[in-house]
Amino acid sequence: MGIYLNPGNEGFEESIHSKIYVDKTGLIACTNELLNTEEKFVCVSRPRRFGKSMTLKMLAAYYGRGYDSRSLFAGLKIESDSAFEENLNQYDVIFLNMQHFLIESKKQELTEYLEQQVVKELYETYGELLSEQETHLVTILRQIYAKTKKKFIFLIDEWDCVMRERQESEELQKQYLDFLRNLLKDQPFVALAYMTGIL
Repeated sequence: MGIYLNPGNEGFEESIHSKIYVDKTGLIACTNELLNTEEKFVCVSRPRRFGKSMTLKMLAAYYGRGYDSRSLFAGLKIESDSAFEENLNQYDVIFLNMQHFLIESKKQELTEYLEQQVVKELYETYGELLSEQETHLVTILRQIYAKTKKKFIFLIDEWDCVMRERQESEELQKQYLDFLRNLLKDQPFVALAYMTGIL
């Protein structure tokens, strides 16, 4: 488990043990239907405190490889869905909270910093399949897919924070949107892209 690649299920475990938790696992059945289809791109824009981040933690716990989340979903609505077992912990998940990247990348370009951090974790997991000099995230994901046929699920929290918090920097906004387009559009390694924000 990493920070960005398959970040684990602790976030969702905290959620289900909270008094305010409401079972929204029925949403997983809807996202399962979108996997590997033309409709695999989901963008959810809702006001604050609508459970967007909690939803992403739930999806990360359900889809992410490297841990067993079966017990976390015991007794919840998704457990009775016919596709529950088929997709449980079967994908590599890349979970990005853009608010964190915006704060942490003060001394360098946002997208450059993001790529460095995610690429580092991909090398830890898939290093034997990759050429050492490669630093571009999209190229690395294509190489992994070409050699393993494994697809990735992208969960992007606060995807719109660059537009909200850097309104004065049109260049940064353009660079960021170009990065997202390049990362997600028509890429064979994308099984699902789920983005949340309040824009």
